[in-house]
Amino acid sequence: MKWSDLPGRHSLFWKLACLLVAFCLLMIWLSWSWGRYMEERNQFLSDEARGTLAGYAAEAEQAWQQGQSAGVDAWLQEMREREAGWTGVIGGDLQSLSSQPLTEPEIQHLTFLRGLDWPIHKKRLPWLRVPFPGDSSVGSLVIELPQRFMPGRYRVFWRVITNGVIPGLFTLLLCVGLYRLLVVPLNQLREQANAWRADQLGVRLSHRTTNRSDELGELGRAFDHMSERLQSTVALQQQLLRDLSHELRTPLSRLRVASEGEQSLTQLRERIGREVDGMQRLVEDTLQLAWLDTERSPLPDEAIQIQALWEMLTENACYESCCPVGQLQCAVDSSCWVRGNLNTLAQALENILRNAIRHSPKGGVVRLDGRRDGDYWHLWLEDEGGGVAEEDLERIFSPFTRLDGSRPGNGGFGLGLSIARNAVQRQGGRLWAENSGAGLRLNMRLVADDGVASDDAIASRLAPTVDVCRPQIV
Repeated sequence: MKWSDLPGRHSLFWKLACLLVAFCLLMIWLSWSWGRYMEERNQFLSDEARGTLAGYAAEAEQAWQQGQSAGVDAWLQEMREREAGWTGVIGGDLQSLSSQPLTEPEIQHLTFLRGLDWPIHKKRLPWLRVPFPGDSSVGSLVIELPQRFMPGRYRVFWRVITNGVIPGLFTLLLCVGLYRLLVVPLNQLREQANAWRADQLGVRLSHRTTNRSDELGELGRAFDHMSERLQSTVALQQQLLRDLSHELRTPLSRLRVASEGEQSLTQLRERIGREVDGMQRLVEDTLQLAWLDTERSPLPDEAIQIQALWEMLTENACYESCCPVGQLQCAVDSSCWVRGNLNTLAQALENILRNAIRHSPKGGVVRLDGRRDGDYWHLWLEDEGGGVAEEDLERIFSPFTRLDGSRPGNGGFGLGLSIARNAVQRQGGRLWAENSGAGLRLNMRLVADDGVASDDAIASRLAPTVDVCRPQIV
């Protein structure tokens, strides 16, 4: 495996790995520390038992010091009333300090004596040797451990707690962590998908999900972006349908008036032909704008020389609009090469050129200029039509927007600049407008290319575009 194949620093993999490693370490620490604690509780005498037995040893020592064997006999008699098990007092030579000698079985028990700090097993009641606290060399107390002092009375209960309840609680905490880490954002994604199914495209994920730096955060941001895209696309389609239906009412009304009038058959045919052509262009432009806005597959790109493209477009524009060639000027030299799709860029530049010609006064000059700006070419097309109001510089790119009151000229459907902007943006460029003083300046920012292609190749590639270019100005 290569280092490049490893997950990123903020990957969900590392979060899950850290969570599971922390859980395993916690369980190991719990098993060690809690197991050690429970071992002490279940196999060793409690502090209370040790204190009681040490107190008995002190009493036995005091009885020996005060009455020797008779004192030990009296104390042992008292102990038989207090404890049910066997109790004895022995000296350093393992002989009884009382008046009664040890029996053979009792002597055998002396070889298996335990101390107070020794582990206690539950096989049987052990015999303990507790030295005199004052002088252990004098003697010791030997006692069969009382049943009430036996450790491990709640051994089964604590085993259930240790091996069942506590691991279950920590596993539950692990599940809660995994739920918050994985299931909560997935539930939000599911809710957003259900909202889309219910046509609620305005629903967005919480910032807690979209601000995450892992894969789920990327997925959440992609969902929000897709939701915004769907919402804008649906809104555009609905707006286009409304605008299209509104634009079609006018030619249909004229057709009705013409059909009910007393025009000659020839005039009626001419009227029907003009209106049908206009409606056909309107429908085609509307469908094209909708396609440019919704289609996201990459376009094939190539090196394009702007000067050669301009010559092809101005030749057709002059023929269609009867505009003198001298009024369409190009200050961009042959070194201006851009990267893009030839047909799409030609369509965008054609729409911008037709818009400039339509709004230019008689004899007005339309001029294309540009400069190299790093990895881009900044091109601009200026006319002498007087410009538009500052607040309308962005609105002119909206579909079906016509500012006939602010600039001279009429006709068209207000779709040309919308199509041009979408076409330029699909090629990684940018299109915006500004007033230049004498008229409107439309700016294009296109990706530069240092390749070289022949003018004949551009002409042959552009020929299909020129054929489908219509003489109307949109």
